[in-house]
Amino acid sequence: MGAISEVKRAAIPIGGLGTRLYPLTVDTSKPMVRFLNRFVIDFILDELALQGINEVFLGVSGFYNYRDLYDHLGERFSIRGLDGRRITLKLRYQPNIESVGNAHSISILADYYDINDNILVVQGDTIAKVDIGELTKVHDASEAYMTIVLKRVEDKESLRQLGLAKISKDNIIEDFVEKPADPEKAPSNLANTGIYLLSEDMIKFLRSDEFKELVKSGKGDFGRDVIPYLLSKGVKIVGYETRGYWFDIGTLQSYVRASFYLLRTLSPERLGVSTVYHDTVYMSGFSERSRKDHVDLIERAAKGLIYLEGSTLIGRHVSIEDGVSVRDSIIDNYVILRSKSSIEGSIIMDRSIVGQGSSVQSSVIGRHVMLGNNVRIVNSYIGNDVTIGDNVVIEDSLIWPHRSIEANSEIRNRRGPPS
Repeated sequence: MGAISEVKRAAIPIGGLGTRLYPLTVDTSKPMVRFLNRFVIDFILDELALQGINEVFLGVSGFYNYRDLYDHLGERFSIRGLDGRRITLKLRYQPNIESVGNAHSISILADYYDINDNILVVQGDTIAKVDIGELTKVHDASEAYMTIVLKRVEDKESLRQLGLAKISKDNIIEDFVEKPADPEKAPSNLANTGIYLLSEDMIKFLRSDEFKELVKSGKGDFGRDVIPYLLSKGVKIVGYETRGYWFDIGTLQSYVRASFYLLRTLSPERLGVSTVYHDTVYMSGFSERSRKDHVDLIERAAKGLIYLEGSTLIGRHVSIEDGVSVRDSIIDNYVILRSKSSIEGSIIMDRSIVGQGSSVQSSVIGRHVMLGNNVRIVNSYIGNDVTIGDNVVIEDSLIWPHRSIEANSEIRNRRGPPS
């Protein structure tokens, strides 16, 4: 075997409407949903930069996907590495050509930017920890057309929404089924994470007339179309099982699970946290103003004026009035929690206001949401820029963005937009 190659480029196909994440994505792109007081795309790019990637191609398709990402990221993304030095990623964007799947998006990028060498592919709604160096070793040793990162999934019902692979003792993929109707008949519980390492030969295929013919018939998706097609032709595709975490945050439930899993497992440094209270309450911000805010919160918590408990993340410039209780929750930047409000097992996104005496339980509150006084939110998801009047009860519901809920309303089991 020759020298191990070094993968320095990655591509992130970003398409679709993100309907499974409604109402959080009705008016924004999936990668631009707030996540642990940042954006989903920030965590993806952080991980790539920390593992040596220096150039990323963003396969944006559609208005929200392009506008939101370009306006946030521009053409450079910079983080501080573990050694304190700055790491900068060069960002490039898909030209204004509509794609019919994530593989087609990579094809467009490869053609436009003349990509011919190995490239890593990561989906825009994937939060994962994969050792890229180890993945590259497996890929090179096997001389595979492409290597698929796999993750073992124990929940059988979840298998209905995943691509599943059967592998040989040599990790060669022998069978692949996309979203099996009957999980009991699935080839295995090894799920396709949507993370791929593509060889030069695979890139040539994506730039070939053969692939263009597939695209003409609407077959431009890796899992649904390309992988089964290549396997049928006897092409060597290898599976690499990751032991790290992996979340496809394309659904509301997985978004919440990923948020709290990472809150409980990532280091304070990785979360951008400068102050830790009682081991599990994290506070963000490094400025002099932020540190003063942290001292104030800790002093008032010690006096019993406020209650900060469980695995909790407090963002920058958060205002928490006396009598407030926060437990096992994520509170984003510039949020205001009025007196005697209660937040438990919930996510409150940036610039939202929770009124006096209101409670939020097991729910997600979008950006710039205004909750009146004595509001009760339970097991619900509230879209961006919603205004909720006093004395409202919302249970087991989805509320679309930019709505106004009249005072004294009761909403239960609303799962879609109002007619």
